[in-house]
Amino acid sequence: MTARIDFTIVIPTYNGAKRLPELLDRLRNQVNTENISWEIIVVDNKSTDNTAQIVQQYQENWQCAYPLKYCFESKQGAAYARKTGVEVASGELIGFLDDDNYPIPTWVAAAYAFAQKYPQAGAYGSQIHPDWEVEPPENFHRISPFLAITERGNKPLFYAPTKKLLPPSAGLVVRREAWLKSVPDQPILTGRVTGNMLTGEDLEMLCHIQKSGWEVWYNPEMEIYHKIPGARLKREYLIPFFRGIGLSRYITRMTNVQPHYKPFVFVAYVINDLKKIFLQLLKYGTKIRTDLVVACETELLFSSLISPFYLWKNGYLNKTGR
Repeated sequence: MTARIDFTIVIPTYNGAKRLPELLDRLRNQVNTENISWEIIVVDNKSTDNTAQIVQQYQENWQCAYPLKYCFESKQGAAYARKTGVEVASGELIGFLDDDNYPIPTWVAAAYAFAQKYPQAGAYGSQIHPDWEVEPPENFHRISPFLAITERGNKPLFYAPTKKLLPPSAGLVVRREAWLKSVPDQPILTGRVTGNMLTGEDLEMLCHIQKSGWEVWYNPEMEIYHKIPGARLKREYLIPFFRGIGLSRYITRMTNVQPHYKPFVFVAYVINDLKKIFLQLLKYGTKIRTDLVVACETELLFSSLISPFYLWKNGYLNKTGR
């Protein structure tokens, strides 16, 4: 008889050979997990570097009671990697850590304890601190949450569906039952891949979990540090990044809207987006070209406005949920 697994950590990675060692070392040094049965699964999302060899080297020297496993997902996109992780996971709880998310030593224990205390929580996110390679601009705090920086205080926070605010997938824990009963087999959004920065696959997943009646929470005791290289603070990365977030927004905005309300909600969003764009242009003028943060905010607003038209034109809205 197979022993029950309480908690599975899924690490989706693409070309993570240089980033994985620190994460695996931190997971090897977790504390207060003596009464938790858990496992680690690295999901290689078609890497072209030596990610597989790095994991194999760790497996050969792995002395921990909890196993380190490896699997390969050939369809690129974070949504596919997470889905594969869920399929092979044995845990009742599944925690997602990106290969640049470095948890504190009590992360696993805090993740498991939260599930026991909040049984209606279908998903809950971590407190995520930035680990900047280079110092960001002074006004960067206005857009830093989009880079999976989540510092929302030191008390648990319930994400009410009406607030339209959800945690990122970095450091997210999901109940296996909530995922299996809520998340479509074929998501509309699949995550950024080479040549396509369209994102929002994690929010689409969480919207479905909320729609099914599960609660979504923020657990500040699950702390992780998100390593952010200098390249991600450059205009060449950030503008396409915010364009991808904006272009995906129609999906995340509409997932929980009843079909007969969608035309009215669509019109309301268009009017609101146009209003925000007008105010942005009025407030910042030429700064949109010279200030990186303002440029990112403006790109997000314009992309959000055209999101439904872009998604329709490119066939995303023809996908079926299941």
